[in-house]
Amino acid sequence: MPGKKNSSLKDPGLYEELRDDGASKEKAARISNAAATRGRKEVAHKGGKSGDYDDWTVSKLKARAKELGLKGYSGKKKSELISMLRNH
Repeated sequence: MPGKKNSSLKDPGLYEELRDDGASKEKAARISNAAATRGRKEVAHKGGKSGDYDDWTVSKLKARAKELGLKGYSGKKKSELISMLRNH
């Protein structure tokens, strides 16, 4: 996001940290906005247990891509799918 302002982000610093750690744009925005609204400690106690994309199977990665409405994922390798999911 460097060089681009997004007025819908309530905590741009946390957003950038999460993106650097590999979170998707959607996830980073959701977490940073929730943390700004409810406080980081409150948000830290919440969360799912989906695991890291690196631990997912290719079929689960493709299912997630389909769920998100992404296109062009069917012929991708695992590493390409992971990149696609993290950067959508």
